[in-house]
Amino acid sequence: MPVSGLPPYDTQNIFARILRGEIPAKKVYEDNFAFAFHDINPQAPTHVLVIPKGPYCSFADFSAQATDAEIGGFFRTVGKIAKDLGLEASGYRLLANMGEHSGQEVPHFHVHLFAGRPLGRMIPG
Repeated sequence: MPVSGLPPYDTQNIFARILRGEIPAKKVYEDNFAFAFHDINPQAPTHVLVIPKGPYCSFADFSAQATDAEIGGFFRTVGKIAKDLGLEASGYRLLANMGEHSGQEVPHFHVHLFAGRPLGRMIPG
């Protein structure tokens, strides 16, 4: 059941289609909990998207509906990917958008890993 106020999960969103293998993606990592791939329009030298394998439209949906194993597995996977890509030494940004005002473009919960250059302030002052 969707979280109150959120639309139901759209099974035709681009990330759902990537998970089903209908749309190609340049895979970085995959396990039982997550699929990670390079963004097709990178905003930094390293720009990787990490998506849970379950049908969650937002962080609110994921945090309310996913099992403890899915939540723990997903976030451990995000950390593993950052480490495996060698991002920890110089630093990286982990970003999740939720909803229209944040700029969420795909209604499937996901996080962005940005790295490879100084990223500046999160929100300009």
